[in-house]
Amino acid sequence: MNILIGGAWPYANGSLHIGRVSALIPGDILARYHRAKGDKVFYVSGSDCHGTPVAIRAKQEGRTPEEISDLYHLEFLDCFKRLGFTYDLYDKTSSAEHKNFVKEFHKTMYKGKYIYEKSVPQAYCPVCQNFLADRFVEGKCPECGQEARGDQCEACGKVLEPELLKTPSCSVCKNTPEFRDTNHLYIALSQLEGPISKFIDSHPDWRRNAIAFSKKYINEGLRDRAVTRDLDWGIEVPEKGFDEKKIYIWAENVLGYLSASAQVAGSRGDDFNELWFGDTSKHYYVHGKDNIPFHSIILPGLLLANGKGWHLPDEMISCEYLTLEGRKISTSKNYAVWVKDMLENYDPDSIRYFLITNGPEKRDTDFTWREYINSHNGELLGAYGNFANRNLAFIAKYYNGIVPEGSLEVETTNNIEKLFCVTGSRLENGSFKEALDGIFEFVRWSNKYFDSRKPWETRNTDPKDCENTLYNCVQLIASLSVLLKPFLPFSSQKIQGWLGLDDSWKPKYVACGYALPETGLLFERIDKSRAEEEIEKLEI
Repeated sequence: MNILIGGAWPYANGSLHIGRVSALIPGDILARYHRAKGDKVFYVSGSDCHGTPVAIRAKQEGRTPEEISDLYHLEFLDCFKRLGFTYDLYDKTSSAEHKNFVKEFHKTMYKGKYIYEKSVPQAYCPVCQNFLADRFVEGKCPECGQEARGDQCEACGKVLEPELLKTPSCSVCKNTPEFRDTNHLYIALSQLEGPISKFIDSHPDWRRNAIAFSKKYINEGLRDRAVTRDLDWGIEVPEKGFDEKKIYIWAENVLGYLSASAQVAGSRGDDFNELWFGDTSKHYYVHGKDNIPFHSIILPGLLLANGKGWHLPDEMISCEYLTLEGRKISTSKNYAVWVKDMLENYDPDSIRYFLITNGPEKRDTDFTWREYINSHNGELLGAYGNFANRNLAFIAKYYNGIVPEGSLEVETTNNIEKLFCVTGSRLENGSFKEALDGIFEFVRWSNKYFDSRKPWETRNTDPKDCENTLYNCVQLIASLSVLLKPFLPFSSQKIQGWLGLDDSWKPKYVACGYALPETGLLFERIDKSRAEEEIEKLEI
């Protein structure tokens, strides 16, 4: 099976915060799981380097857009690596490979029947001396009267054009923009509404937010959108007469899934056409709620307009929002927990665990430092880490580190085999929290098994029973390390190293007489006082 996993491309104009990462972690879980199953995985993403936000940040700092985007691209790469993300390629939209792929894609699309030329008014700021992307025009929504951006009103959800806003202003300098007529290429999404609507209706099992958002756009009627813009920083338009323009960012960044997977296929000698045009592929798209229409409507629209019969998305792994200590995360006000800073002080498995089990998978959730620390100490350290440590330490102390003889108990075997099936099914259905919670129920069952058998007593009163208990517990630890590897890769890798295990998605068993190397703790306790220290750091 060919598996494409596309993680949303973060804007390279500022550091990553935990809200952004909470929506992306499911992608790595899926990639690790499908590889363990033996599938051929193309796990791709990259930094979104073009567009006005990057250009504005560059101007503020006296650098070029390329310098700014490259700076944050390298920071993102480092953060994802330290978090254990296993991208087959983490690219950037400013790479030559991506640019060339996009231009060829657009050339083909322009030859089709869904692209046309149109003269439209575009916002130009005489103070900033540049055309403004729709989202950088602010004003009042003509529908509900609330504050809105030029692309959409968050209050009522109305899709807008900047010229429709009342009292428009430039979001950078706050001055009133001019609207100048300019020619652009448009994609006729209105003509593609039928096929896109049919495509969305064919996926009733998507998450509720993906279905609701997508149908909202369909019900309002899809509007044609410009695929070119008057920008200085971006990909050149491969069409005569548009030499001074660039491909609009939304019409090229989602094509990164295609360009990056083409590079992966080329580097590995895999068949790119089989991934995108064959009948043995499954495509997952992993993103936050704000990116839903780009993956459920814009990407399918571009793929259909290109006309080659590209594989349309299968699964939308679309998260809700993560708040912080009861408030909305705000990058402009520096009210956020930055991933690069968190990784300096906390275990990456601990971060991954909390952002999955307490993440915004199907509803908005709140990150609090007290809950994070309690979760780490109670679940990771107190349940999982404690179970592995006390068993392996017991064997090291009383059996010279040699796994004692025993026989697998039927309940142990049945529980392990069932959990592999259930967990795999939950992951493929996008239920990551349920899958992780199910494994930790098994961790608690395993601890109860150990406690009920009392090996610290039977070591003297019934040595055979003690050996059998420890043997079964080692098997539980072995399988848990594989089940948890997609979620907690670093601690799982430690156990797999100690027990000589591989990643294959099946129950694991360690032979009697296996000599354990020197083992250690999986997790360190976090002092509860750290919560207050972290809260004080937040800019309020």
